Amino acid sequence: MCGRYDLSDNPAAIRAKFGVPAVPEFAPNPDLRPTQNAPIVRLDRGGARECVLLRWGLVPSWAKELKFGNRCINARAETVATTAAFRAAFRQRRCLVPVSAFYEWTGPVGHKTKWRIGRPEEPLFALAGLWEWWRDPATPEAPGTETYTIITSAANEQLAPVHDRMPLVVPAADYADWLTPADPATTLARLVAQLPQLPFALAAETR
Repeated sequence: MCGRYDLSDNPAAIRAKFGVPAVPEFAPNPDLRPTQNAPIVRLDRGGARECVLLRWGLVPSWAKELKFGNRCINARAETVATTAAFRAAFRQRRCLVPVSAFYEWTGPVGHKTKWRIGRPEEPLFALAGLWEWWRDPATPEAPGTETYTIITSAANEQLAPVHDRMPLVVPAADYADWLTPADPATTLARLVAQLPQLPFALAAETR
């Protein structure tokens, strides 16, 4: 899974990396957690890339409460196309989640090792995500809330000793294919197939 990540880069770095015209101001956060707002990159209604701040933890349009998103911080690649909470977003609302690294933990409670997992020679990279729009049915006149989730897959050989799952990385050459609403299942399968070849840089922090 991916339950915490690092986004220490600034808006200018995201603008350059993802080819977006503007990035909302946000505070770089080395320990980003679910329910917090963070930048994602998606296509606007005209088909151009835009960067917006969304809440981490996807809430489908039919959910009754915002806290539904607390259990939807991740979407499994194996079932994302058929799971009720994610299938509409998978077809129509895919996004890129900029990160500097993500975290996993190993070891017994009280003596866990925190692993910061980044990409060598790529200080800012993208994870595959989905976004959704929700409005509280109890207050239909209130503004809506936009949320996102991060897609995960089985860990590759390098990361399997740390955790059996890992976030799905989107290489820069695949940004357009992931964002464009064409054939998401084919693109997803290709991204999953690339994971065994992707190198990562791990740094341990004993707590």
